[in-house]
Amino acid sequence: MTPMERILVVDDEEDILELVRYNLAREGFEVICADTGEKALKLASDAVPDLIVLDLMLPGINGIEVAKILKNADKTRHVPIIMLTARGEEADVVLGLEVGADDYVTKPFSPRILNARVRAVIRRAAAEPTDESSVLRIQELSIDPGRRKTTVRGEEVDLSFTEFQILLFLSRRPGWVFTRSQIVDAVRGDNYPVTDRSVDVQIVGLRKKLGACGSYIQTVRGVGYRFKELS
Repeated sequence: MTPMERILVVDDEEDILELVRYNLAREGFEVICADTGEKALKLASDAVPDLIVLDLMLPGINGIEVAKILKNADKTRHVPIIMLTARGEEADVVLGLEVGADDYVTKPFSPRILNARVRAVIRRAAAEPTDESSVLRIQELSIDPGRRKTTVRGEEVDLSFTEFQILLFLSRRPGWVFTRSQIVDAVRGDNYPVTDRSVDVQIVGLRKKLGACGSYIQTVRGVGYRFKELS
């Protein structure tokens, strides 16, 4: 029998906490709950969950600080985090992603959508590539890290170093949202300076070169970019 994934839900609003707990439990998850950041940190350390649903607006230690502490601890740094945010907290979304959160859901939210996002993040985490040199084949797009070669419909595409790095970084985690700063950190090299502003320019050029596959790279308004999840 496959063990249930354990989800830690953190929210100081009792009705939301119960709503999320009930719906996730009904989907077959083991759910543990905390209504403060301090309790969340203790639970996460004592019974390491498979995923954390974390409200940003918490009394005491807020959600951003909780995420930062969890991502800096060896025991919990690998645990995916989905942030719950109020609409209009765009800056907090960016900050949360910067400190290591994997996705976000805005309030008010549909429990069905949250459940789907939870399953998607768990699925993506389990599918993280282990062989950094393996060729990625995504429908009509092929990316060979070892040869630094990209093809679309069998035709090789001439990408710059930075364009290739951005494409490889995003395509390895389809559906994950990354801020411009995260992309900079992932692709920056001593001989290839990249800035937040130049990421947008690189993305425009990359999409153009990829042609029909350019739409695979999606803009997340006010946040950054992601690679489209494709079946």
